Amino acid sequence: MSGHSKWSTIKHKKGAADAKRGKIFTKLIKEITVAARLGGGDANANPRLRTAIAAAKEQNMPHDNINRAIKKGTGELEGANYEEITYEGYGPGGVAILIEVMTDNRNRTVGEIRALLGKNGGNMGENGCVSWIFEKKGLILVKSDAMDEDAMMELALEAGADDMQNTGDQYEITTSMENFETVHQSLKDKEVPIEFAEITAIPQNTVPVDEQNGRAVLKLMDLLEDHDDVQKAYSNFDIPEEVMAAIDESA
Repeated sequence: MSGHSKWSTIKHKKGAADAKRGKIFTKLIKEITVAARLGGGDANANPRLRTAIAAAKEQNMPHDNINRAIKKGTGELEGANYEEITYEGYGPGGVAILIEVMTDNRNRTVGEIRALLGKNGGNMGENGCVSWIFEKKGLILVKSDAMDEDAMMELALEAGADDMQNTGDQYEITTSMENFETVHQSLKDKEVPIEFAEITAIPQNTVPVDEQNGRAVLKLMDLLEDHDDVQKAYSNFDIPEEVMAAIDESA
């Protein structure tokens, strides 16, 4: 299972838990605030804000929370001044890790991320050491029993998607960043039951990992995603089906 698809699936399941909803809201509010600060508070003229609001609505965030986050971004309400930083490094088994952060305290965050990597079989790298491996894309997941594969492929490509893969239990639809919102909305309009949709970073090459490193890298990715300042974390691990089955069995 490739890093992007497997981790997206895990994140989707993790995000569905009510206990995590507060943390998801915090990350979404940061994204809305920064998007509004950088591109203005009008979602019609700000694609990044439009995508952030759509993601918040997918998580059933109250309208008032969304409006307050926008106003904090435009300066109408007082709020923290978040800085966007990307950290790069390596995890167990030599896998590449890309970490997108929003923080109001760069020194605190870099120390915590470095420690988190170091304590879990990884290490921080120099800027540019792994970012070249990843390409920003839109990713939409649909359960494969939702419809026939040929029909799903036709719908996705007609909507403007770049590609679609059948991974067994899911269809993975990839889009350009520019077309993500259009494809997502088009599939929703056609009542395709979407499991998960986000802008992600897809690795152009992957690193196979054994069971020991597979467990370790999944634990590290979970810890990174759980960090308050981490918006998203990506990796290029590749866990063979039989190894993933063994991990799931003993979980």
